[in-house]
Amino acid sequence: MPRVKRGVSHVKRRKNILADTKGYKWGRKNLIKLAQTARTLAGAHAYVDRRKKKRDRRALWQIKISAFVREQGWSYSRFMGALKAKNIDLNRKVLAELAVNNKPVLEKIVAEVKK
Repeated sequence: MPRVKRGVSHVKRRKNILADTKGYKWGRKNLIKLAQTARTLAGAHAYVDRRKKKRDRRALWQIKISAFVREQGWSYSRFMGALKAKNIDLNRKVLAELAVNNKPVLEKIVAEVKK
């Protein structure tokens, strides 16, 4: 069995790990064992937080819609139920955007739902 020297691939792997951890504090930026664990944990947190971001955005949309609808004398849940009953298919992202930037349009939608 011939001998395999892994100099190139070993150095490349280490270089990539240290490049990923550039900017980290203490030994996590330049000691390979600490950098490996730091990169693994960072990747795990990034994965989880990409999903958490979706939850946070939806919660924020609900808060924005609720604040606007309460000014009109309705609760959030009744408004969303009335939208479904009238077959008005606007998602929460669009409704939240209207509540912040285009209130007259959302007022017309609320008036249509109240009928």
